[in-house]
Amino acid sequence: MIDVTPAAVEKIRQMLVENEVNGGLRLGIVGGGCSGLSYKFRFETKPRPNDNVFEVDGVTLMVDPKSYAFLDGLTLDFRNTLMEQAFVFHNPNATKSCGCGKSFTA
Repeated sequence: MIDVTPAAVEKIRQMLVENEVNGGLRLGIVGGGCSGLSYKFRFETKPRPNDNVFEVDGVTLMVDPKSYAFLDGLTLDFRNTLMEQAFVFHNPNATKSCGCGKSFTA
């Protein structure tokens, strides 16, 4: 299960509208970054056959099976402060994260 906070849902919805995407957001991981694995986002028009698909308040989030193994239990949040606007990943599978919070070790 992946949880998406209301702030993250609203930001994803805004990004989809601004980029004229009729679909959803693909969340995944790739090798690399300071800690070994990095989070990635990409717009998608439809899910792939084996994707885990999450619908949250009208926003679709798609996760491939390999990435889902590292993201199960994740809470995706969005922080909007005077200093920063960024997605924040609260991942219980991460044993170590880099200082920027965009990569992790599982």
